[in-house]
Amino acid sequence: MIAALAALAIAATGCAGNGGQHPAPSPAATLSAARSAGAVAPGQNSQANATTPRSSAATPRPSATTPILGGPPSDRRHFVKVTRITGSITPKSVDASKSGLVVAQNMIYTHTLTVYDTAHRLVTTIPDRIVPADYGYPQWTKPVRGGPVEASFSPDGKDVWVSNYSMYGPGFSHPGDDVCSPRAGIDRSFLYRIDTTTLKIDKVALVGSVPKYVNATPDGRSVLVTNWCSWELSLVDTTQVKQIASVYLGRYPRGIAVSPDSRTAYVAVMGSSDLAVVNLERLRAGKPAGEVLRWFRNVGQGPRHVNISPDGATLYVTLNAEGRVAKVDARTGTVLTKVSTGQAPRSSVLSPDGTALFVVNYESGTVTRLRTSDLAVLESAHVDHHPIGITYNPVTQEIWVASYGGSIAVFKDAA
Repeated sequence: MIAALAALAIAATGCAGNGGQHPAPSPAATLSAARSAGAVAPGQNSQANATTPRSSAATPRPSATTPILGGPPSDRRHFVKVTRITGSITPKSVDASKSGLVVAQNMIYTHTLTVYDTAHRLVTTIPDRIVPADYGYPQWTKPVRGGPVEASFSPDGKDVWVSNYSMYGPGFSHPGDDVCSPRAGIDRSFLYRIDTTTLKIDKVALVGSVPKYVNATPDGRSVLVTNWCSWELSLVDTTQVKQIASVYLGRYPRGIAVSPDSRTAYVAVMGSSDLAVVNLERLRAGKPAGEVLRWFRNVGQGPRHVNISPDGATLYVTLNAEGRVAKVDARTGTVLTKVSTGQAPRSSVLSPDGTALFVVNYESGTVTRLRTSDLAVLESAHVDHHPIGITYNPVTQEIWVASYGGSIAVFKDAA
């Protein structure tokens, strides 16, 4: 038991700060107000060349169709540093749409989302402040703030769904913590929906306590949210924009991958060594947990993030407490192989062609490219301290890496 708790403590470190205290970001993230948030041309000084935010109306909107990689597959490419984005940001995660729009979730240190275009320019900054009564929750009539953690674009790219660590303000007296349980009485929090045309919050849905990872299903019907402190998975109906079902998973659910047919979700339960396999149709229908859940046991210690191959046959799981990445058969749960990428592998993303997996290693300060066919380590590149989020922009064929210290590194997936 002591060993298990120690492993969990290691796994939880950096997930959202140090316990419930949420220490101030590093000096690199505490930037002068005169320093605008923008992209920096390679090799140039960030302060001297920060760009001015642009209005959303001026932002080009490419096609929502994901381009197929031209030239060699991603497992035969390499990293080429393009730029380093700074500004008033403390990015917990980054996510790219199929049209090339990128959002960074700056959590409770900045209480914002920042939006970037395909040229790495800041489009706008979205504050996390809302009045819940304006969105159909009349019991909360005063302004409150959130804490953006993760995001997921809808399949058509029209919306982006954003989880908030906790709500802060009148009516919310028990904010979240990294070490918690359903018995702690921590407040429920909101999932925001942002319209990608107006780049404004237009809907919110009340979910569980300390929602972390969020994933919109490929069919567009649902958004799934893992709730760190209420130990459950929420299913939000996208038409009603409300939680219509949930299922208890156990200690610290985190990453979610959804099968291409939208029937099955695979959830990393970070306080264990297991993946939960959730039948989404049965969950939506309100069936009991015994009919909704099955388990892939002993995948590895502290599973945090899950990706699924384009054909739905294989899962790739970062094992934060084990320092390795596992390749898992999505039908049987058999662990096919494991590889070490660095200390505390956190988030990961697949290339659009599925041939490469990119993993950020939190304590090593690196991003690693793996070949998915055999999990061979192909290369690693250094990034800023504590890389925590990663995404692949399919329009520009770039890998974006968010570091807690206050920066985003952008690499070309270079042929």
